[in-house]
Amino acid sequence: MVDIINNNSEEGDLSTATLPNTPTTTATTVADRQSLSSYEIPTSPSPTIISDSVCIEKELGWEPNDPENPQNWSKGFRWLYTLVVSSLVVSSAFGSSIVSGDRDGVTSEFHVSSTVHALQVSLMVCGFGVGPILWSPLSETVGRKPVYIIALGIYVIFNIPCALAKNIGTLLVCRFFCGFFASVSLTLAGGSISDIFSARERGTAIAFFAAAPYGGPVLGPIVGGWVSVGTGSWRWIHWVNMIFAFVMWVIVCFLPETYSPVLLRRKYGQGSLVESLKQNFDIQTILIRPFKLLATEPILFLMSLYVSIIYALLYAFFGSYPIVFGDIFGLNSGFVGLMFIGVLIGVFLALFFAPYWEKRYRNSKQTPEDRLPAMMYCAPFIPISLFIFGWTSHSHWVGSAIAGIPFGFGMVLVYYAANNYIIDCASQFAASALAAKTIVRSGGGAAFPLFIGPMYANLGSQWASTLLAFISIVILPIPFAFYKWGPQIRARTAAKHAAAVAAAKEVEKA
Repeated sequence: MVDIINNNSEEGDLSTATLPNTPTTTATTVADRQSLSSYEIPTSPSPTIISDSVCIEKELGWEPNDPENPQNWSKGFRWLYTLVVSSLVVSSAFGSSIVSGDRDGVTSEFHVSSTVHALQVSLMVCGFGVGPILWSPLSETVGRKPVYIIALGIYVIFNIPCALAKNIGTLLVCRFFCGFFASVSLTLAGGSISDIFSARERGTAIAFFAAAPYGGPVLGPIVGGWVSVGTGSWRWIHWVNMIFAFVMWVIVCFLPETYSPVLLRRKYGQGSLVESLKQNFDIQTILIRPFKLLATEPILFLMSLYVSIIYALLYAFFGSYPIVFGDIFGLNSGFVGLMFIGVLIGVFLALFFAPYWEKRYRNSKQTPEDRLPAMMYCAPFIPISLFIFGWTSHSHWVGSAIAGIPFGFGMVLVYYAANNYIIDCASQFAASALAAKTIVRSGGGAAFPLFIGPMYANLGSQWASTLLAFISIVILPIPFAFYKWGPQIRARTAAKHAAAVAAAKEVEKA
């Protein structure tokens, strides 16, 4: 049976990494499939979004070395696929921050405040949080590729009214819808990568995916600043973003499908797409499930909270960098954007060290908690960078620019470890767990740009940055706590879930 992390057919618990007594190889023989068909998958007392995905995989499975199995594709093609879907994430995240490259165009043309200008970023990030509720379960019904093509195509279109907007209302509404449709990349890229790599192989690939949602926003102001300086128009920022999105949409049109349950359904002719949608696409469950997971799974909630704060601190830079480098050091928008190169250097350094942490994991017992040392060692770089940024903000711009390096380094490796930890803890419903994490993360990213300007104005750059550093210090104990008590927490959650399943079966019998 293919090891697909996004087969979230059952609303299980975070302690479940694989189905018990289930083969972990990437293919099964006919005898294997016969034995699998008699295995009873634990059921949840609540309705599920996709009830047939794992069943299809278990009853049908892949033949050994089947070339249609995405995990049997050549290694080179799988890495090319990883590069493409990671670039999709970069494109979407890039679009959220590119508008920060121009601080004055929108405010002067529409006579609005800098806070309203910041809404261009915040509303698109809000769209990032809403979209996953739809895209994740839809992709597990119809497959990844159709969802990519439709959503990204509409994203390209919504950039046009942004560039042609005659009032601030049109611009802000269209920015929200840009985020809603662009979020398909943020939502599905991790699942697409996991479709083509086994659990043992996917760690390094996930590192590239982890860098994308953080590297993309860093590229935005670098490009947007010089587009603004070169053209003198904020509208060209949206045209450039549309061109980038269109190129990525054309590329994604040529990508093959990777989601195994859909591929198996096509191969064996098991059911039609319309039947699958009618039976498995429960809107009520789609809207409730991510929030239910956050409310009932402490590991998911706290790790999502940690990631959301780190993500929010990155988006805080889009408000603080123009203040420190523009207002204090007197640089223009183009050079302010170049200051983000420090963060970008940190991102690439993190990718350089990611294989070390992956090798360390492979040499461990490979429990979910063995993913956490990377987070434990690298998280302190974030408050260190914020202290440097704040207390060099009145001395020389080089010091503040260098502060971005440890931030980018710590940010990516923290996300890499947290993402893998959530996936390993929640393999049966990882797509919904990652969607829940994205909702929380996007909430933080949307909120911070709105108050960073007033906060830096009232506290000053030194103490405002120090406050952000203290926030990142407060959350430092989270990975250490899970490293020590994570197994007990997962076991306790598993026991509660088993009791709920047993109670549901008793009700059915009665």
